[in-house]
Amino acid sequence: MSINTEQFAAANKATVDSLLSVANTALASAERIAALNLNTARSALEDTVSGVKTVLGAKDPQAALAAQSSLAQPAVEKAVAYSRSAYEITSEAQQELAKVIEAQFGDFQKSIASMVELATKSAPVGSEGAVAAIQNAIAAANSAFGNMNTVAKQFAEKAQANIAAVTKTGK
Repeated sequence: MSINTEQFAAANKATVDSLLSVANTALASAERIAALNLNTARSALEDTVSGVKTVLGAKDPQAALAAQSSLAQPAVEKAVAYSRSAYEITSEAQQELAKVIEAQFGDFQKSIASMVELATKSAPVGSEGAVAAIQNAIAAANSAFGNMNTVAKQFAEKAQANIAAVTKTGK
């Protein structure tokens, strides 16, 4: 059983393509988070300046207290909006990375299956037990990956539902 040069080159190219995809996804996510943070900081600074001017412009302590109280609700709404946006960005990045991992694992499964098939055809007589053990190990790994993937998706769905519930109560 030998891997030819073309198979090796194709495997290397697929690995590099996957790594580039992961890197681009991570960088795009980081860029979006950075922009969100800068915009949020800018908005918070503007709101603070405006709030201070409003409170300082009050004619008496009750008016200052009322002005200060009126600033609380918009601040909470903006914090909830920020949390929602940050969650959406990270959730989208997670989904993209999951797609890359699933595709990579699918390719890995096909590669292993073809190697096992080749090994089965070229295995000496009497090695059926070893081949069956390898096939069982591969089936167990596939099952474990499927279970892990299902649990990860359920966790992401539950987290998304919790975020949605929190943002609804924050309005």
